[in-house]
Amino acid sequence: MANLNSTPGKARRAEVAGGGFAGLTAAIALRQNGWDVRLHERSAELRAFGAGIYLWHNGLRVLEGVGALEDVLQGSHTPPTYETWMQNKSVSKETFHGLPWRVMTRSHLHNALVRRAKAVGVEFRVNSEAVAADPEGRLTLQTGEVLEADLIVGADGVGSKVRDSIGFKQERWAATDGIIRLIVPRKKEELGEGEWDNTIDMWNFSPRVQRILYSPCNDQELYLGMMAPASDPRGSRVPIDLEVWVEMFPFLEPCLVEAAKLQSARYDKYETTKLDSWAKGKVALIGDAANAMCPALAQGAGCAMVNAFSLAQDMATASSVEDALPQWEKRIRPITDRCQAISADYAANRSLSNGNMFTPAALEAACYDPIRRVSSWPQ
Repeated sequence: MANLNSTPGKARRAEVAGGGFAGLTAAIALRQNGWDVRLHERSAELRAFGAGIYLWHNGLRVLEGVGALEDVLQGSHTPPTYETWMQNKSVSKETFHGLPWRVMTRSHLHNALVRRAKAVGVEFRVNSEAVAADPEGRLTLQTGEVLEADLIVGADGVGSKVRDSIGFKQERWAATDGIIRLIVPRKKEELGEGEWDNTIDMWNFSPRVQRILYSPCNDQELYLGMMAPASDPRGSRVPIDLEVWVEMFPFLEPCLVEAAKLQSARYDKYETTKLDSWAKGKVALIGDAANAMCPALAQGAGCAMVNAFSLAQDMATASSVEDALPQWEKRIRPITDRCQAISADYAANRSLSNGNMFTPAALEAACYDPIRRVSSWPQ
């Protein structure tokens, strides 16, 4: 294995911008490979934004690789099936041929990664926003401080200042629909009879287009992904318009009443970002900074974590950072690109409403094993 240290006995330094799933994964994996790692979070504390999240085999294997899997398994849930409804009638049930998957709150996953990062010795700076970087290995903070590093990781989200300061070429486009993501109490007893431990993808096209992705996270918490077109003022309203949602999904009224109480609700349009390159010089981009994708395949976090973990893998075997980054992108990017393309197509055409849409092609990213570097499609 090649030694990336420029000075014998001196660890390489990585500066990571962004304390989300991608940044934390990169920080942990690099630290486990002997790097000195400092992670910058622009907020006053390390915490997750958003509601619930899916992780599939690829993301779960990353958690295993960084030593956080057992922590995450406690307090998360694998539904018996992924069920699709159309106009409140079941049209399909998918079990993914035994492929592992898990549903959890974003805070649960984030907290586990923070604990692991602290355990391995990642240094944290909060109230520390990266505003610029250059390919020579300098990161500029909002305070004006300039930090030199052997590797800079831009994991600072869809509005990445690391990315934009360097001038990566990008394409960005938004879909017709958007989503309100909420965590509410399960209310399983109040829902009455039904298979309420399943994930249920509930689609209605009449009298209006509305969808609820019903996703139990554990015994107490339920993740609701509430989709409506951006052009629908009532469906996209936040806090939610209780009347219009109960009209379409009356059986979920106990949960929707709780959802209507949440003043912090946010409506987000589906967005896709595609760059000409993920790396330049000593700067690598991961997560939404590099490849924001529509959530149709629930792979935004999984791909981000795989790419972050794979970055650390390739850093450990290359002769230099500048050599490692193009090889990393060449190796791992095609899977993400294909996943991003299918996600965008599914979102644009509302394809998941048909049921049985998790084809082998749609599950390619989910089946990837980043530790063994092979696909693990169940036989």
